[in-house]
Amino acid sequence: MPASLQEVKRRIESTKKTGQITGAMQMVSTAKLSQIQKHAVSYQVYAQKIRSVITHLAKSHLLDSAATGESETSQDGKINTLGMLKQRPVKKTGVVVITSDRGLVGSYNSNVIKQTMSLVNSGERNKDNVVILAIGGTGADFFKKRGYEVGYEYRGVKDIPTFREVQPIVNAIVTMYSNGQYDELYVCYSHFVNTLTSAFRAEKMLPISAENMGSDDFNTPDENGLMADYETEPSQDAILEVVLPQYAESLVYGAILDAKTSEHASSSTAMKSATDNAKDLIASLELQYNRARQSAITTEITEITGAQAALE
Repeated sequence: MPASLQEVKRRIESTKKTGQITGAMQMVSTAKLSQIQKHAVSYQVYAQKIRSVITHLAKSHLLDSAATGESETSQDGKINTLGMLKQRPVKKTGVVVITSDRGLVGSYNSNVIKQTMSLVNSGERNKDNVVILAIGGTGADFFKKRGYEVGYEYRGVKDIPTFREVQPIVNAIVTMYSNGQYDELYVCYSHFVNTLTSAFRAEKMLPISAENMGSDDFNTPDENGLMADYETEPSQDAILEVVLPQYAESLVYGAILDAKTSEHASSSTAMKSATDNAKDLIASLELQYNRARQSAITTEITEITGAQAALE
Protein backbone atom coordinates (compact mmCIF):
# COMPACT_ATOMS: atom_id res chain seq x y z
CA MET A 1 0.00 0.00 0.00
CA PRO A 2 1.42 3.45 -0.90
CA ALA A 3 2.64 5.69 1.94
CA SER A 4 -0.06 8.30 1.22
CA LEU A 5 -2.83 5.71 1.60
CA GLN A 6 -1.36 4.45 4.85
CA GLU A 7 -1.27 8.01 6.24
CA VAL A 8 -4.92 8.62 5.30
CA LYS A 9 -5.91 5.30 6.86
CA ARG A 10 -4.09 6.20 10.11
CA ARG A 11 -5.89 9.57 10.21
CA ILE A 12 -9.24 7.81 9.75
CA GLU A 13 -8.55 5.42 12.64
CA SER A 14 -7.29 8.25 14.86
CA THR A 15 -10.32 10.43 14.12
CA LYS A 16 -12.68 7.53 14.83
CA LYS A 17 -11.10 7.07 18.28
CA THR A 18 -11.38 10.80 18.96
CA GLY A 19 -15.02 10.74 17.91
CA GLN A 20 -15.70 7.85 20.28
CA ILE A 21 -14.12 9.80 23.16
CA THR A 22 -16.06 13.00 22.47
CA GLY A 23 -19.25 10.96 22.01
CA ALA A 24 -18.75 9.37 25.43
CA MET A 25 -18.02 12.77 26.98
CA GLN A 26 -21.21 14.14 25.46
CA MET A 27 -23.23 11.33 27.04
CA VAL A 28 -21.62 11.98 30.45
CA SER A 29 -22.29 15.74 30.24
CA THR A 30 -25.88 15.12 29.17
CA ALA A 31 -26.41 12.78 32.14
CA LYS A 32 -24.94 15.36 34.54
CA LEU A 33 -27.14 18.05 33.01
CA SER A 34 -30.23 15.93 33.56
CA GLN A 35 -29.29 15.32 37.20
CA ILE A 36 -28.48 18.93 38.06
CA GLN A 37 -31.66 20.20 36.41
CA LYS A 38 -33.69 18.09 38.86
CA HIS A 39 -31.79 19.67 41.77
CA ALA A 40 -32.23 23.15 40.31
CA VAL A 41 -36.00 22.78 39.91
CA SER A 42 -36.49 21.66 43.53
CA TYR A 43 -34.11 24.32 44.85
CA GLN A 44 -35.90 27.14 43.04
CA VAL A 45 -38.91 26.61 45.31
CA TYR A 46 -36.78 27.26 48.41
CA ALA A 47 -34.95 30.20 46.78
CA GLN A 48 -38.23 31.87 45.84
CA LYS A 49 -39.56 31.46 49.39
CA ILE A 50 -36.51 32.95 51.10
CA ARG A 51 -36.46 35.79 48.57
CA SER A 52 -40.15 36.42 49.24
CA VAL A 53 -39.46 36.68 52.98
CA ILE A 54 -36.63 39.17 52.45
CA THR A 55 -38.79 41.13 50.01
CA HIS A 56 -41.54 41.46 52.61
CA LEU A 57 -39.02 42.53 55.25
CA ALA A 58 -37.68 45.16 52.87
CA LYS A 59 -41.17 46.41 52.10
CA SER A 60 -41.89 46.76 55.82
CA HIS A 61 -38.68 48.86 56.21
CA LEU A 62 -37.39 46.30 58.70
CA LEU A 63 -34.13 46.08 56.74
CA ASP A 64 -33.76 49.85 56.70
CA SER A 65 -34.06 50.11 60.47
CA ALA A 66 -31.69 47.20 61.05
CA ALA A 67 -29.09 48.72 58.74
CA THR A 68 -28.66 51.69 61.10
CA GLY A 69 -26.76 49.50 63.60
CA GLU A 70 -23.21 50.59 64.31
CA SER A 71 -21.30 47.37 64.95
CA GLU A 72 -20.53 44.65 62.44
CA THR A 73 -18.85 42.27 64.90
CA SER A 74 -20.49 40.94 68.04
CA GLN A 75 -18.83 40.93 71.46
CA ASP A 76 -17.87 37.25 71.20
CA GLY A 77 -15.92 37.96 68.01
CA LYS A 78 -18.37 36.28 65.64
CA ILE A 79 -19.58 37.95 62.48
CA ASN A 80 -22.65 40.09 62.98
CA THR A 81 -24.75 39.34 59.92
CA LEU A 82 -26.56 42.66 60.32
CA GLY A 83 -23.39 44.13 58.85
CA MET A 84 -24.60 42.71 55.53
CA LEU A 85 -27.21 45.49 55.50
CA LYS A 86 -24.86 48.36 56.22
CA GLN A 87 -24.30 50.81 53.38
CA ARG A 88 -20.75 52.18 53.14
CA PRO A 89 -19.00 54.56 50.74
CA VAL A 90 -17.74 52.34 47.92
CA LYS A 91 -13.95 52.43 47.93
CA LYS A 92 -13.45 48.85 46.78
CA THR A 93 -15.66 46.42 44.86
CA GLY A 94 -15.70 42.66 45.29
CA VAL A 95 -16.57 40.51 42.27
CA VAL A 96 -17.42 36.82 42.58
CA VAL A 97 -16.77 35.17 39.21
CA ILE A 98 -17.94 31.59 38.69
CA THR A 99 -16.14 29.56 36.01
CA SER A 100 -15.21 25.92 35.49
CA ASP A 101 -12.01 24.18 36.61
CA ARG A 102 -11.43 22.60 33.21
CA GLY A 103 -11.80 23.22 29.50
CA LEU A 104 -13.82 21.35 26.87
CA VAL A 105 -16.87 23.50 27.66
CA GLY A 106 -17.06 25.54 24.48
CA SER A 107 -17.30 29.30 24.97
CA TYR A 108 -18.65 28.99 28.53
CA ASN A 109 -15.57 30.36 30.36
CA SER A 110 -14.63 32.96 27.76
CA ASN A 111 -18.13 34.49 27.79
CA VAL A 112 -18.22 34.77 31.58
CA ILE A 113 -14.72 36.25 31.78
CA LYS A 114 -15.36 38.70 28.95
CA GLN A 115 -18.56 40.04 30.54
CA THR A 116 -16.97 40.14 33.99
CA MET A 117 -14.08 42.19 32.59
CA SER A 118 -16.64 44.67 31.25
CA LEU A 119 -18.10 45.00 34.76
CA VAL A 120 -14.66 45.25 36.38
CA ASN A 121 -13.58 48.04 34.03
CA SER A 122 -16.85 49.98 34.09
CA GLY A 123 -17.26 53.31 35.85
CA GLU A 124 -14.39 54.14 38.17
CA ARG A 125 -13.39 50.51 38.75
CA ASN A 126 -9.87 49.34 37.95
CA LYS A 127 -7.24 46.87 39.17
CA ASP A 128 -6.58 48.98 42.27
CA ASN A 129 -10.12 49.06 43.63
CA VAL A 130 -11.44 45.61 42.62
CA VAL A 131 -11.08 42.32 44.52
CA ILE A 132 -11.76 39.09 42.63
CA LEU A 133 -13.34 36.14 44.45
CA ALA A 134 -12.92 33.24 42.05
CA ILE A 135 -15.02 30.10 42.18
CA GLY A 136 -13.39 27.86 39.59
CA GLY A 137 -9.77 27.58 38.50
CA THR A 138 -10.16 29.12 35.04
CA GLY A 139 -11.29 32.49 36.39
CA ALA A 140 -8.70 32.47 39.19
CA ASP A 141 -5.83 31.80 36.80
CA PHE A 142 -7.05 34.38 34.28
CA PHE A 143 -7.24 37.28 36.74
CA LYS A 144 -4.00 36.32 38.52
CA LYS A 145 -2.07 36.41 35.24
CA ARG A 146 -3.40 39.90 34.54
CA GLY A 147 -2.39 41.33 37.89
CA TYR A 148 -5.78 41.56 39.60
CA GLU A 149 -6.08 41.01 43.34
CA VAL A 150 -7.60 37.57 43.89
CA GLY A 151 -8.69 37.73 47.52
CA TYR A 152 -10.36 34.32 47.56
CA GLU A 153 -10.48 31.28 45.32
CA TYR A 154 -12.30 27.98 45.52
CA ARG A 155 -11.52 25.11 43.16
CA GLY A 156 -13.05 21.70 42.71
CA VAL A 157 -16.77 22.49 42.89
CA LYS A 158 -18.62 19.21 42.49
CA ASP A 159 -20.51 18.42 39.30
CA ILE A 160 -23.69 18.36 41.40
CA PRO A 161 -22.84 20.89 44.15
CA THR A 162 -24.43 20.48 47.58
CA PHE A 163 -25.79 23.23 49.80
CA ARG A 164 -23.32 22.31 52.54
CA GLU A 165 -20.40 22.84 50.15
CA VAL A 166 -21.44 26.47 49.62
CA GLN A 167 -21.65 27.45 53.31
CA PRO A 168 -17.89 27.98 53.85
CA ILE A 169 -17.80 30.04 50.64
CA VAL A 170 -20.56 32.31 51.94
CA ASN A 171 -18.86 32.60 55.34
CA ALA A 172 -15.62 33.67 53.68
CA ILE A 173 -17.42 36.21 51.47
CA VAL A 174 -19.36 37.76 54.36
CA THR A 175 -16.27 37.82 56.60
CA MET A 176 -14.30 39.74 53.96
CA TYR A 177 -17.17 42.21 53.61
CA SER A 178 -17.45 42.65 57.38
CA ASN A 179 -13.69 43.19 57.63
CA GLY A 180 -13.91 46.00 55.09
CA GLN A 181 -11.96 44.27 52.31
CA TYR A 182 -14.62 45.54 49.90
CA ASP A 183 -17.71 47.72 50.24
CA GLU A 184 -20.01 46.11 47.68
CA LEU A 185 -20.16 42.67 46.08
CA TYR A 186 -21.34 41.40 42.70
CA VAL A 187 -21.85 37.76 41.69
CA CYS A 188 -21.07 37.08 38.01
CA TYR A 189 -22.03 33.80 36.35
CA SER A 190 -23.58 32.15 33.31
CA HIS A 191 -27.34 31.69 33.63
CA PHE A 192 -28.79 28.53 32.06
CA VAL A 193 -31.62 29.32 29.62
CA ASN A 194 -31.76 26.06 27.68
CA THR A 195 -29.38 23.43 26.34
CA LEU A 196 -28.18 25.70 23.53
CA THR A 197 -28.46 29.11 25.18
CA SER A 198 -27.02 30.78 28.26
CA ALA A 199 -27.01 34.40 29.43
CA PHE A 200 -24.51 36.29 31.58
CA ARG A 201 -25.75 37.64 34.90
CA ALA A 202 -24.18 40.08 37.36
CA GLU A 203 -26.22 40.36 40.57
CA LYS A 204 -25.44 42.68 43.46
CA MET A 205 -25.27 40.57 46.61
CA LEU A 206 -23.91 42.93 49.29
CA PRO A 207 -24.96 45.12 50.92
CA ILE A 208 -28.47 43.68 51.04
CA SER A 209 -31.01 46.42 50.37
CA ALA A 210 -34.45 46.93 48.91
CA GLU A 211 -32.93 48.51 45.80
CA ASN A 212 -31.04 45.39 44.68
CA MET A 213 -33.79 42.90 45.49
CA GLY A 214 -35.29 43.09 42.01
CA SER A 215 -38.68 44.46 43.03
CA ASP A 216 -40.17 47.45 41.28
CA ASP A 217 -41.37 49.31 44.36
CA PHE A 218 -41.14 48.32 48.01
CA ASN A 219 -42.80 51.45 49.32
CA THR A 220 -46.22 51.18 47.65
CA PRO A 221 -49.31 49.86 49.45
CA ASP A 222 -50.95 46.61 48.38
CA GLU A 223 -54.36 46.39 46.64
CA ASN A 224 -56.10 47.09 49.97
CA GLY A 225 -54.09 50.24 50.57
CA LEU A 226 -52.07 48.67 53.40
CA MET A 227 -48.33 48.83 53.95
CA ALA A 228 -46.46 45.71 55.08
CA ASP A 229 -45.68 45.73 58.80
CA TYR A 230 -44.34 43.12 61.24
CA GLU A 231 -44.28 42.50 64.96
CA THR A 232 -41.11 40.52 65.66
CA GLU A 233 -40.48 37.94 68.37
CA PRO A 234 -38.05 37.47 70.09
CA SER A 235 -36.51 40.54 68.41
CA GLN A 236 -35.93 42.12 65.03
CA ASP A 237 -32.18 41.47 65.16
CA ALA A 238 -32.59 37.82 66.19
CA ILE A 239 -34.85 37.15 63.19
CA LEU A 240 -32.53 38.87 60.74
CA GLU A 241 -29.52 36.97 62.16
CA VAL A 242 -31.24 33.79 60.95
CA VAL A 243 -32.82 34.99 57.71
CA LEU A 244 -29.97 37.05 56.22
CA PRO A 245 -27.38 34.22 56.13
CA GLN A 246 -29.97 31.96 54.51
CA TYR A 247 -30.62 34.62 51.89
CA ALA A 248 -26.88 35.04 51.18
CA GLU A 249 -26.45 31.27 50.94
CA SER A 250 -29.42 31.02 48.59
CA LEU A 251 -27.90 33.65 46.27
CA VAL A 252 -24.47 32.02 46.11
CA TYR A 253 -25.72 28.45 45.94
CA GLY A 254 -28.32 29.39 43.35
CA ALA A 255 -25.65 31.10 41.24
CA ILE A 256 -23.27 28.11 41.49
CA LEU A 257 -26.07 25.65 40.70
CA ASP A 258 -27.18 27.76 37.74
CA ALA A 259 -23.59 28.16 36.51
CA LYS A 260 -22.91 24.42 36.79
CA THR A 261 -26.09 23.69 34.82
CA SER A 262 -24.89 26.06 32.10
CA GLU A 263 -21.42 24.46 32.21
CA HIS A 264 -22.78 20.94 31.66
CA ALA A 265 -25.00 22.19 28.84
CA SER A 266 -22.03 23.93 27.19
CA SER A 267 -19.90 20.81 27.60
CA SER A 268 -22.61 18.61 26.08
CA THR A 269 -23.05 20.99 23.14
CA ALA A 270 -19.28 21.31 22.58
CA MET A 271 -18.76 17.54 22.64
CA LYS A 272 -21.70 17.00 20.27
CA SER A 273 -20.17 19.53 17.88
CA ALA A 274 -16.78 17.81 18.17
CA THR A 275 -18.35 14.40 17.50
CA ASP A 276 -20.23 15.72 14.47
CA ASN A 277 -17.04 17.33 13.15
CA ALA A 278 -15.20 14.02 13.60
CA LYS A 279 -17.88 12.23 11.57
CA ASP A 280 -17.62 14.84 8.80
CA LEU A 281 -13.83 14.56 8.78
CA ILE A 282 -14.00 10.75 8.65
CA ALA A 283 -16.40 10.92 5.69
CA SER A 284 -14.04 13.31 3.90
CA LEU A 285 -10.98 11.16 4.64
CA GLU A 286 -12.75 7.98 3.52
CA LEU A 287 -13.68 9.67 0.23
CA GLN A 288 -10.07 10.79 -0.16
CA TYR A 289 -8.85 7.27 0.67
CA ASN A 290 -11.22 5.59 -1.81
CA ARG A 291 -10.26 8.01 -4.57
CA ALA A 292 -6.53 7.48 -3.94
CA ARG A 293 -7.04 3.70 -3.81
CA GLN A 294 -9.04 3.75 -7.03
CA SER A 295 -6.36 5.86 -8.68
CA ALA A 296 -3.66 3.41 -7.56
CA ILE A 297 -5.62 0.44 -8.89
CA THR A 298 -6.22 2.22 -12.21
CA THR A 299 -2.51 2.98 -12.46
CA GLU A 300 -1.62 -0.67 -11.81
CA ILE A 301 -4.10 -1.89 -14.46
CA THR A 302 -2.70 0.60 -16.96
CA GLU A 303 0.85 -0.56 -16.27
CA ILE A 304 -0.10 -4.23 -16.64
CA THR A 305 -1.96 -3.56 -19.90
CA GLY A 306 0.97 -1.56 -21.25
CA ALA A 307 3.45 -4.29 -20.35
CA GLN A 308 1.27 -6.93 -22.00
CA ALA A 309 1.02 -4.85 -25.18
CA ALA A 310 4.79 -4.43 -25.27
CA LEU A 311 5.35 -8.21 -25.03
CA GLU A 312 3.04 -8.81 -27.94
